[in-house]
Amino acid sequence: MPSFTLPRAARITRITRTHKIAVAVLAAAGATSGLAVTSAPDTAQAASEHAPAAVKPVDAKGQPAKADDAKTGRAVTASVADHVKVDSVAKQHSAKQAASRSAERPAVKDYPLSIMKDKGIPGSYEGLHRNIMRESAGDPNAVNGWDVNAVNGTPSKGLLQVIQPTFDTYHVEGTPNKLTDPIANITAAANYAADRYGSIDNVDSAY
Repeated sequence: MPSFTLPRAARITRITRTHKIAVAVLAAAGATSGLAVTSAPDTAQAASEHAPAAVKPVDAKGQPAKADDAKTGRAVTASVADHVKVDSVAKQHSAKQAASRSAERPAVKDYPLSIMKDKGIPGSYEGLHRNIMRESAGDPNAVNGWDVNAVNGTPSKGLLQVIQPTFDTYHVEGTPNKLTDPIANITAAANYAADRYGSIDNVDSAY
């Protein structure tokens, strides 16, 4: 078979075409690579976009902290501590005031007894309570509108159901001059019972 050699111009043309194809392939590859690099997210940018929002410091009242507070945190901490301290001091003060008031005034159930003791009127809490519950069921404004005293125009009134003439006679000095006042009613009744029966403790029925 006879050898066939391309003319020089043809060889140049073939090489040129081949070169162009190679260049085109490389260019395409480079473009693809460039696209890949361009489309890849920037690491710093991604970290910035997905980073959690910064937590802004607040003071004890929930308000945004001042610049100095945000930098050091010391002022905010002090504010919370001061708030707790103030609450603690206020509670202690209230407790002391309540204890002081309680110590200054005797218990209600002991008050009539202390007056009776000072005036030399005999009687115990049990005797007073027993008769109060029988006479008025503990109602200081109780009024008997049906017995003989009521018929005579002087109804029995108050915790121990005392009529006005008896109250006026046995009223204990230093107590309110009012028939239905609990302390005045109790002490007057106990004073009357002491004169009539020796003591309110000795009364177990109408007296």
